[in-house]
Parts: sequence; structure tokens; C-alpha cells
Amino acid sequence: MFGGLCPCPCFGNHRSSDKDKDGPDLDPVLLVSGMGGSILHSKKKKFGLETRVWVRILLADLEFRKKLWALYNPTTGYTETLDDSVEILVPDDDYGLYAIDILDPSWVVKCLNLKEVYHFHDMINMLVGCGYKKGTTLFGYGYDFRQSNRIDKLMEGLKVKLKAAHQASGGRKVNIISHSMGGLLVLCFMSLHNDVFSKYVNKWICIACPFQGAPGCINDSLLTGLQFVEGFESYFFVSRWTMHQLLVECPSIYEMLGNPEFKWKKQPEIQVWRKHSNDGHGEASVDLESYGPVESITLFEEALRHNELNHDGESVALPFNFEILKWAAGTRQVMYDAKLPDGVCFYNIYGTSYDTPFDVCYGSETSPIEDLSDICHSLPQYSFVDGDGTVPAESTQADGFLAVERVAVEASHRGLLCDKTVFKYIQKWLGVEQRVSKHVKSSRVVDASD
Repeated sequence: MFGGLCPCPCFGNHRSSDKDKDGPDLDPVLLVSGMGGSILHSKKKKFGLETRVWVRILLADLEFRKKLWALYNPTTGYTETLDDSVEILVPDDDYGLYAIDILDPSWVVKCLNLKEVYHFHDMINMLVGCGYKKGTTLFGYGYDFRQSNRIDKLMEGLKVKLKAAHQASGGRKVNIISHSMGGLLVLCFMSLHNDVFSKYVNKWICIACPFQGAPGCINDSLLTGLQFVEGFESYFFVSRWTMHQLLVECPSIYEMLGNPEFKWKKQPEIQVWRKHSNDGHGEASVDLESYGPVESITLFEEALRHNELNHDGESVALPFNFEILKWAAGTRQVMYDAKLPDGVCFYNIYGTSYDTPFDVCYGSETSPIEDLSDICHSLPQYSFVDGDGTVPAESTQADGFLAVERVAVEASHRGLLCDKTVFKYIQKWLGVEQRVSKHVKSSRVVDASD
């Protein structure tokens, strides 16, 4: 998920000396993105033509509806694209770094200076400036974030990437830096493949991970959608409603619902101002109804009972998906069972000082909701707690591991990826220093074919 804006270092070229080419003696680093943090391409199965469908500014909503809308298959556990003539791929260019760098690597973004879609870009440049070399000591792992965090394809992809980084660096163990939901993916991998994790991983630096969920944002995402880009640029981007129709069928979203078993300081709630008729006897009553993490399921079911989309002229029903909820409960158990292997060092960075949605309310006393299905067309009102604007600090702190360090940084959810204080902690834990006197060569940022 995206947060506030962040500065971007200047592009430049630097002719390295032979010593610089060899670089310092470093353990490899693998960057793992979160929800929405990977470029996605659609590929025509028949002709092999690829189109970037996430993220893009121009024609974003149109391409999204045509290529990314999907349905969950309970038999396989995968979310499958409605257009069966295409498959969704994550580009692996630049050793996996291209897909998580600038999410819309087009000339439009460069000309308009749209920093909202700069993702790991600043961190990649920082690490290169510290002596890391792409393909030898620096790698990225982007993935189809529509899928479950424990699905086989994602788990196998992470295993392959860890092995490649291990081998390319001459057999050194890997330091993972994950962001947001990427931490849940790493957590699932550590639980399901603990021996592999122990073999290949040295340190895990976790940034802004929703260990116990992100109740306010995720509850509202399932009911009304998610807006990734704010302000003027949002008119060129994927609409909130279009995004909503995807998220209802995404296991990854259900896996970030607030954990009902966690002992929150205060249980997260969905509140609804409801208008109840009195069957013609007097005036209708207006009441404020509250739904906790368990009770909210009945609200989701009622609110989404009429939800549908139109794809290629056909109506497709998209109610609340109980099959996904069941799968997500299994994922929660997988994460609960995760154990940090002996010898692996864990570090946790979480954001603070930003109003973060926790409870969400629909309707008002003067404008109540009559039919719960109308919630999907309502504007939410939030109550806030401390966090990074997306994930409550209470959730990100509750990792359940013996951390070497667990630190709070005043930054937004995505802003943590380009925060100087975060960079200082990462450099400290990796045992490296930024070579501030040198300019680093940027990753590839233009894709002319798109």
C-alpha cells in the first residue's frame, strides 16, 4: 500500500574504478515488496504480447478492467483472471529489481514527476551507493500480490530467488528487507519452509508489516475499495470502485483483516448508522450498530450480497467470498505457527505519528443507512490510532519474535521506504555506509513498449 510522498535522488552516471566494480565484502540483500508493490504484466497466451497493467497512469482503469479483474478458484486456491486469453506475469528484469523500483516506469511519470509510484527506488539507490551490486549482492522479489501469501507459486518463487542470491554471492547467506504485506509472505515462507529459510537467510529486516492486520483500511477496502493515488493524478488512475471489484476476490486482502484472536487494546469495529422502519407505527428509529472482527463477517455478507461487475457484457456476481475467508483462516494459522530459526536475526521497523484508520463508520445520525448494500456507495468516516497511516503501530509491533531491535520511525507507510532514519538503521544492521560523495546510476525507468 502507498503512503506519503518521498524525495527522489538525482539521476546520474558514475564511472567506477576497478575497486568500485569489485565492491566491498557484502552479504546479499533481497528486497520483498508488499500489496500493490510489484509491476504486473498481462501476456497474451496466443501471441505472447505483454502489456503493463499495474501500475500505469494512462489508460489505467481500462486496462485494469480488461486484464486484472479475477475470480477466486477454491479448488486451486488461486485467483484467476476473468480474461482467460491472458496470463499475469511479474517482470524479472534487473534481477527482480525493475518490478519493485518505479511502478510506472514510463516517460509520463518522469515528465509529471509523479513520485506516488516510486516504490523501492530510493532504497535501491541507497544500497547501490553502499556498494551493493545488482545481480551479485542486490536482488528484488516482486510477485502477483492478488494471490494468497502462502500459495505454492509465491513460495516457490521466493525459494528460487533466495537460492539465486545465495549462489551469486558465492554462498553467502541472504539479508531480507521486506515491506508491508511482503513481511507476511516472508512469515508464511518461514513457517512452511523453515529449513530452507534457515539455510539461506542471515537477517530479516521487516518494515511496516501488518502482523495482526490493518483493520480500518482492510475493512473499508472490502466494503468500498481502495484509492492508491490521491489528488489530481487519481483521475488518470484506477478508480476506487474498480479496485474494489478486484479486492473482493483477493486472498491477500482477507489475510490482512484484523486478527480476531489478537488482544487489541480496543477491538476494532465497523459502525453503521442504521435506519429501522417501525412498520407504519410512528417514526422510524436511527441506531448506531457496532460490529467487531467476528460480527463483521455478517455485515460483509449483507453489504456485498448484490455486488457484481460487468465484464465483456456479462454480469459477474462478486459477493463476500466465504471460501477465501476459510483459506485466510488457514493462512493465519500458518503465520501463527512460524518460528524464527536459530541464528537468524530479526529486526522490526514500524511507522508512528500518523493518524491510522482503525474503526470505520458508515452513514450518520442525520443520513443513516437503510439497506446495508448501500454501504458500498458510502464515504467512510474513520476513528484513528497511532501508526503509519495504513497499519496501526499496535499491529506492526506485535511480531511475536525476539527481535534484535524493534524501532519506531515517524514516517508514513510507503514513506518508510525512502526515509533517511530508516536508511541509517538498515545501514547499521547491514554493517555498511553510504558513499555520499558518489552518484549512483538509476535502475531502468523507461519502458517504451508500454
